[in-house]
Amino acid sequence: MAFDSLSEKLQNVFKSLRSKGLLTEDDVKAALKEVKLALLEADVNFKVVKQFVKSVQERAVGQDVMNGLNPGQMVIKIVNEELVALMGSETTEIALKPGGEITVIMMAGLQGAGKTTTTAKIAGKLKQKGRKPLLAACDIYRPAAIQQLQINGEKQGVEVFSMGDSHKPVNIAKAAIEHAKAKELNVVILDTAGRLHIDEEMMQELQEIKEQVDVHQTILVVDAMTGQDAVNVASMFEEKIGIDGVVLTKLDGDTRGGAALSIRAVTGKPVLYVGMGEKLSDLEQFYPDRMANRILGMGDVLTLIEKAQENIDEEKAKELEQKMKKAEFGFDDYLESMNQMKKMGGISSLLSMIPGMGGSQIAEIENAMDEKKMARIEGIIYSMTPKERANPSILNPSRKNRIAKGAGVDISEVNRLVKQFEQSRKMMKQMPGLMGGKGKRRGGLKMPFGF
Repeated sequence: MAFDSLSEKLQNVFKSLRSKGLLTEDDVKAALKEVKLALLEADVNFKVVKQFVKSVQERAVGQDVMNGLNPGQMVIKIVNEELVALMGSETTEIALKPGGEITVIMMAGLQGAGKTTTTAKIAGKLKQKGRKPLLAACDIYRPAAIQQLQINGEKQGVEVFSMGDSHKPVNIAKAAIEHAKAKELNVVILDTAGRLHIDEEMMQELQEIKEQVDVHQTILVVDAMTGQDAVNVASMFEEKIGIDGVVLTKLDGDTRGGAALSIRAVTGKPVLYVGMGEKLSDLEQFYPDRMANRILGMGDVLTLIEKAQENIDEEKAKELEQKMKKAEFGFDDYLESMNQMKKMGGISSLLSMIPGMGGSQIAEIENAMDEKKMARIEGIIYSMTPKERANPSILNPSRKNRIAKGAGVDISEVNRLVKQFEQSRKMMKQMPGLMGGKGKRRGGLKMPFGF
């Protein structure tokens, strides 16, 4: 997960600040030196780091902070505020024309950044907000680019306009806009071609589209895994064609996150969305304040609740909770809770939003609940009869032996799962208020137990 390493290092720095009580100027400078190193290791632009540390230091060594009741906490507050300012302070939406007017959005980016998938993801987001989008296949070079867009468009329930690969992209864009007018659609999203690197031909093609088509928003898609290269690419696109915002993809991967902290400061352009997975639903609105909270280990409860509201069936959540309270929770319910967690983006995505969760803790839990282990658990449960899944108390040794053979595992794994499951049921009965129980209003978060 992005920022895991940075988050852990910053939390360690702040832990030592909190333990000191009164702070000297030297304490603050020593802590900020560690902050500076952590940011540089996270691949944040060095000029951005220099300015950031300077801003924090100027505020942190003031009399109000040094003589305050809790100076360590005040320094953390200042770092949080400066991180938010660095990433843009306010959340920026894609600017759309009012009513039935057609908004043309041009998507740009290098090959491999995930531009075509992101184009479909954005179409899905706009459709959810009541817009009527049309996807236009303007990438005539990459093999299967048009087909990929058509498949993703179909999954999102969004029409894809294509003229094949024998027409100029600018002419495809013009025809797509006419098609949108005829169909009374109000957003046209142009999926343009990417290259392995920035070249003059690529830029000319994008410039030609902008000259001949009323492009309202130009959105650049960059790969967060490329670190400072992502920032350099964004700067180049801004200089050559002008961009209105950035989407950072692969922020769920093994990336140090420096691009997210540098792009706004270097280019002046906001990060609009972040890609947190390969599924078409894995696109999150970028909230600078929530991201700063995640980085500093303060969690992101609001996003967690929003994910629950979007993905969890409230009635099923209430039903599961009632079963837990009465200890009627069976293995079918266990599978249901696992599926709900998957819909919300998986365990690492959820853990990163829980306050106080550091990189090593997340890694530890992830290891205990990795996909292979979860798949084995599913295999064991599916090897049970419906009666056994509904009433685990009837699982005697001969039944467990049959289940182990059916799932292709050792009987010790079946015993372990049943034991953990029973312990979880007892705990849930003893602690009826543990799950929050207000369905969507409190997030309705139900997670698999026994880990």
